[in-house]
Amino acid sequence: MNTRPARITIIGLGLIGGSLGLALKQADSSIITGFSRRASTVRKALKMGAIDHGSGSVAASVKNADFVFICTPVRTVRDIFDTIAPALPRNSVVTDAASTKVEVMKWAGKLLPGNVNFIGGHPMAGKEVAGIDAAEASLFRNSVWCLTPSPGASKYSISKLAGLVRKLGARPHFIDPARHDRLVAGISHLPLLLSTALVAATTKDSLWKEMSRLASSGYRDVTRLASGDSRIYTDICLTNRRSIVRWTDDFITELRRFRKLVAEGDEALEKAFNETREAREKWLKSRR
Repeated sequence: MNTRPARITIIGLGLIGGSLGLALKQADSSIITGFSRRASTVRKALKMGAIDHGSGSVAASVKNADFVFICTPVRTVRDIFDTIAPALPRNSVVTDAASTKVEVMKWAGKLLPGNVNFIGGHPMAGKEVAGIDAAEASLFRNSVWCLTPSPGASKYSISKLAGLVRKLGARPHFIDPARHDRLVAGISHLPLLLSTALVAATTKDSLWKEMSRLASSGYRDVTRLASGDSRIYTDICLTNRRSIVRWTDDFITELRRFRKLVAEGDEALEKAFNETREAREKWLKSRR
């Protein structure tokens, strides 16, 4: 029986790719090859123990891989598919970690060969800071990992990837790509716009210099996502426009409702606050 360690390639060694490498090294004896456009990032990943080998070529990095994880901004994924397609081993499993899935699945169907298994992925975990220096092995623990298998992916490959996800401490969640994008637009993509818009509104005001000295935990917590990677955020928004616009419109409707209650001094404000507090507490309780 073949018991050799799995050969895994990670393309993109930022927060997600670096954390993936660290988690995999803790989970089993996989042999991990890493690729990054920056040689300094590869050196850091090697020093941290996130990868066993570094590669200077994205195509060469996948030539012996059993699993390929693409952990780059969304719109970079298309170019990577195009580059690695001729080098992918037959029956290898290719996945990604991008925050949107519809466009990624279309690119995979057009560019990847039919003899590999593509399974879209999205770990629902992260931080507001980017880069290999922020990577940690526990990033995915107790998180949900969305999986969107392509029609040609074998049941065996899907099972193997799901098993690997479980080894990382995450819970596989199978979901249709379009539904994934609609759902995460509300609970992941809209929050980054809200955080960013609040920073824009306050820091552009003439009172900001004084306000900044008073701003504390409430402002810090609500604006946390504004510290995120602007390239990643742009790619998310441009590959999930319709759903993000829909949720933004819904939020504006709610904000106008609260504005009206405040402007009119309406005592119904307390009821509105109670309803939303109870809804959030119900959500928190379900997560426990």
